[in-house]
Amino acid sequence: MSDQEKQTDQEKHQHCTNKFIELANQLRKEDIEPSLVSGALMTASGVYATYVAAGNNGALESSGVDKVVSVYRRTLEHHQTVKKAALKQTNA
Repeated sequence: MSDQEKQTDQEKHQHCTNKFIELANQLRKEDIEPSLVSGALMTASGVYATYVAAGNNGALESSGVDKVVSVYRRTLEHHQTVKKAALKQTNA
């Protein structure tokens, strides 16, 4: 079994997250505004979420968009909770 096969889903998720942040930082070094980089990442995420849900030739109905938005919201809220806890611990 390879190291990649041994990774948990959470470890794979973190690896992917780190790769996207690495790419965003590379784009930032090209003097692209952070808000533009963030917007492009969000667009790419939406494109890929559509692909995952509907395939290359599909599109999301309103209910599908709502589901993606809900997942995105929960993910962002979770990250903010973790971030605030880390900041609180750092300042303690």
